[in-house]
Amino acid sequence: MSICHDRIEVRTNGKGLYEITGEVQSKIDKGGVRNGTATVFVQHTSCSIIIMENADPTARRDLEEFFDRLVPEDADCFTHSSEGTDDMPSHIRMVLTRTGETVPIVDGKMQLGTWQGIFLFEHRRAPHRRKVLVAIIGE
Repeated sequence: MSICHDRIEVRTNGKGLYEITGEVQSKIDKGGVRNGTATVFVQHTSCSIIIMENADPTARRDLEEFFDRLVPEDADCFTHSSEGTDDMPSHIRMVLTRTGETVPIVDGKMQLGTWQGIFLFEHRRAPHRRKVLVAIIGE
C-alpha cells in the first residue's frame, strides 16, 4: 500500500470554474499508484471542488448562473461581510457544494466518466491563490 500527498496551487481570476483534472492525473502519475483512490481537497471556505461536465462550456456557465440566482450577493439577510458583499454568499455556495471529491484509480487512471472533469469552483470575485491537496492511496 502506498500513500502519496501533494499540492496543487490554482490561481483564479475571480468567480468561475477552473479545471484541474490534468493536474490531479499528473500527481497520480508521479506517485506511481496503479489502483486505489485519489482524494482532492481544497483548504478554503469560499471555493469548492466539484465534478462537472468538461466538454460543453455552456453547462459550466449555467451552473454559475444558477448559483448567482440561488445565493445572490445583494441579499439583505446576511450580516457577515468581513471581506465584502461576496463573502457570506461564497461561504454558503461552498457549503452547498463540497470541499473535496474522491475518485477511483484503475490502471493508473482516474475513472471519471466521458464528460466529467474535476474543477475548483471559485465563489469570490477577486483573484485568489487556492491550495488544493491531493491524497493518493493504493498499490
